[in-house]
Amino acid sequence: MLASIDIGSNTVRLLIAEQTGRSGLQPVLYERRVTRLAGGLSEQHGLHPEAMDRTLAALVEFQDRCNTYQVSSCQAVATAAFRHAVNGQVFADQISSQTGFPVTIIPGEEEARLTASGVLLALTDSPDNALIFDIGGGSTEFIHLQNGQLQWMDSLPLGVVRLCETCTSETAALDAILEQFRQLPSDLLARAGAVTLVGTAGTVTSLAAMEMEMVQYDWRLINNAVLRRSSLNVLLARLQRLTPAQREALPGLEKGRGDLILPGLQIVLALLEAFRSDRLTVSDFGILEGVALQLAEGCFSTDFPSAPN
Repeated sequence: MLASIDIGSNTVRLLIAEQTGRSGLQPVLYERRVTRLAGGLSEQHGLHPEAMDRTLAALVEFQDRCNTYQVSSCQAVATAAFRHAVNGQVFADQISSQTGFPVTIIPGEEEARLTASGVLLALTDSPDNALIFDIGGGSTEFIHLQNGQLQWMDSLPLGVVRLCETCTSETAALDAILEQFRQLPSDLLARAGAVTLVGTAGTVTSLAAMEMEMVQYDWRLINNAVLRRSSLNVLLARLQRLTPAQREALPGLEKGRGDLILPGLQIVLALLEAFRSDRLTVSDFGILEGVALQLAEGCFSTDFPSAPN
């Protein structure tokens, strides 16, 4: 039995899976906790003590799960919040010391690569020309694949916690999103209308769960779901009229995402606009499955030059 853990800027997630064959996976347990690790992140002091406490408490719970399921191989990856925090490595070492989990702070490009391999595992039909995006709390990863081959990848400092805490209005958030989109390659934008958008991670899966009014989250129904631009615009108008607490009372939206779902939805709609698309495909699979696949194949690497800011 193996386990992968994604310590994200907003959510901490655990996947326990059984290896089938050399590199096959059968999910056994999936859990996640919204801990908002990037909340209160400062340039001078780094991660906020309360955010670290929330995250560590969730990881201690995950340690119990791993013990219960007799996990023999485990790997945790730490992403944007750790990369940007002056105390990121200190906290990663603290996690390892208190839980026994090996924690690797991965560069944005490696995060994108792992995400792509996990997403492809979920798709029934892999599009010939796909742009995979993963909206996190502190960054958004983009991966462009053509005929299954990697063409381009990048990690932009565009996350829902970051937008929520630095932008004073929806207009300011949209301006920040569009400013970051200027970093997208012009030749990729020139293919607008021909690129299939595939979204993964909490924002997009939450939107799919809300579309289905899902009371009990089921990743099997989320994988390969299609979200249409028209319905997302209707949802945006609805959410704008509600308080964060009222949003969290809606079926499909978990506690802790009430104020984050709007900037996340803004990113999604801006992407649909930029690529002249009326729909996107959803994948519940992503970096967790990518890490688990590498564990199953015995090839997870921790040899990176450094984890860039």
